[in-house]
Amino acid sequence: MMRAAPTVTVAPAVASPQAAIQRASSRTGIDFNYLLGQAQIESGMQTHARARTSSATGLYQFIDQSWLGVVKRHGAEHGLGWAADSIRQTGSGRFTVADPATRRAILSLRTDPQVASIMAAEHAADNKAGLEQSLGREATGTDLYMAHFLGLGGARKFLSAMQDNPSRTAASMFPAAAQANRSIFYSPDGRARGLSEIYDRFAGKLDRGAQLAGGSGAASGSFSVQPTVETRHYAGLDVILGSGAADGDDTWIETTLANLNVVRGGARGAGRTTLAGHPVDADRINALRPTPETARLAYLMLANLGA
Repeated sequence: MMRAAPTVTVAPAVASPQAAIQRASSRTGIDFNYLLGQAQIESGMQTHARARTSSATGLYQFIDQSWLGVVKRHGAEHGLGWAADSIRQTGSGRFTVADPATRRAILSLRTDPQVASIMAAEHAADNKAGLEQSLGREATGTDLYMAHFLGLGGARKFLSAMQDNPSRTAASMFPAAAQANRSIFYSPDGRARGLSEIYDRFAGKLDRGAQLAGGSGAASGSFSVQPTVETRHYAGLDVILGSGAADGDDTWIETTLANLNVVRGGARGAGRTTLAGHPVDADRINALRPTPETARLAYLMLANLGA
């Protein structure tokens, strides 16, 4: 007997894809202009866009397997635990969902701009970390788009080869991608494009896409993942503070934390502390990855402020 698909609960709808992308940028620290440019290139900012030749769907044109993979990795962080728990990865690396109705429900989330945007931002953050580890430098927006286009392994291969020989033709390195995307790898007269030429064309497309979608700056250049709220460190806790936290006064902050019974002694040595009587793994808390512990702290701080 086939069971019904789960009820899908997501955040309230936003006014536009741009607003969804801004929210995703704020929650992950991935550059807003980059995410805008990517969405413009992929779908023309159309939330229900579907490719004719593949399973690519939605604002960021995730194919089925890529979508299931990113939801498996990050869904639980953003209220999609039911989806993440339903996805399994086989020994060959393929992502599967046992129940067909549940699979359809998960894949349909690609057309929700908020879910699509936050998953695209998380995917970009994963790629950024992977590229920087192998390249030994800060990743640019164009680097991230290469990872979106070729996959992380393909982007590493492309960028490393470009560093050694910028004029090397790309089609011979990526024959399958070249066959499926001839206009990218070849000029109109049939000339095979070099690595740096393809890279520069993508950079230009990202910047133009961001401008068309209402961005305020370049999408192709370097950027650092930065918290969008102020953070201060107390014994290993990245305490999330609103901009109105007594104008960032350290004394007020420390007093507030004391009043909230944040037990700080020995947290770093043992890797554990307590928050209002609840155990907290201090070493794992990250301001860019909200957890029940940090959410509880934020709630208690707001309550203390009378918000």
